[in-house]
Amino acid sequence: MADEEDEFAEAELSYDQKKEIAKWFLLNAPAGEINYVSKDLKAALNDEDVYSEATREAFPVYNKSHMICLEMPGRAGDVIISSYSEIRDYEYFDPRTAQVAVVDHVKQVCTKVRPADDEELPSPYVEEYRYALDAEVQRYVSEAYPKGVCSVYCVNGKDAEGPGSDFELVVVVSAIKLSPQNFCNGSWRSIWNIDFRDESQVLDIKGKLQVGAHYFEEGNVQLDARNEFQDSTIFQSPDDCAVAVANIIRHHETEYLAALEVSYSRLPDNTFKDLRRKLPVTRTLFPWRNTLQFSLTREVEKELGIGKSLSPPPQ
Repeated sequence: MADEEDEFAEAELSYDQKKEIAKWFLLNAPAGEINYVSKDLKAALNDEDVYSEATREAFPVYNKSHMICLEMPGRAGDVIISSYSEIRDYEYFDPRTAQVAVVDHVKQVCTKVRPADDEELPSPYVEEYRYALDAEVQRYVSEAYPKGVCSVYCVNGKDAEGPGSDFELVVVVSAIKLSPQNFCNGSWRSIWNIDFRDESQVLDIKGKLQVGAHYFEEGNVQLDARNEFQDSTIFQSPDDCAVAVANIIRHHETEYLAALEVSYSRLPDNTFKDLRRKLPVTRTLFPWRNTLQFSLTREVEKELGIGKSLSPPPQ
């Protein structure tokens, strides 16, 4: 009996180990689901100190990486929580309203708001380009993403006073669709860096796109797709630059979504075949050419006789 107790004591995780494991689960929660994970973790940990520290460290990182949008007090507007809007810990800048929101990351709410200081605002010259691009991107996002939000930030050269100076803007697009009653959630995140180079009169554009989806009815299927793009256009007036950049963003994002749709249409021929051997343990061939007639859960389970697991069998 004493040996068993000693063995259990050796296997007991340290405070830091528990905290890091808890943080891993929180940071890897699908879009919009961190609060569900947090609730289950609290019950599983049964340690308020570990839970409090893990959530305090994980929530800010999660909120920024998922670029969540929070409403500011008094309906003053919305602020996107991201590394580009972060001024300092718990303070996030909304360039559209020139306000700074103070955020409670764990509760995911704005507690108060203040006007941005002069040093936190871009120069009038840069703001003219930022404002024009923001208007065009807003128009595009309202058409493409029914529940999408966007913002444009100046991340370099915000003190530029006129032609002859370089500066950099970042376009952030975030859209989350939550439907837990239908056992699925999804998100879209894109970041576009636009480098305004005065000497060459060129705008270098780099984009990073990420799509996430989680389907969890009688199973757990997740999608995490990423891609990067590069493009360029000429340095023009604020309005002309805004139209050109917005069109480039629209083009690449539309093409990427179309490519994803094509890949989904080929799931029966590719991905589903990789989930299990062609001849399962039932010794019954699966009709791969007609997989679209089956649901992801009930019919596949029935046809393959594999219970509720879609994972590959041990080799």
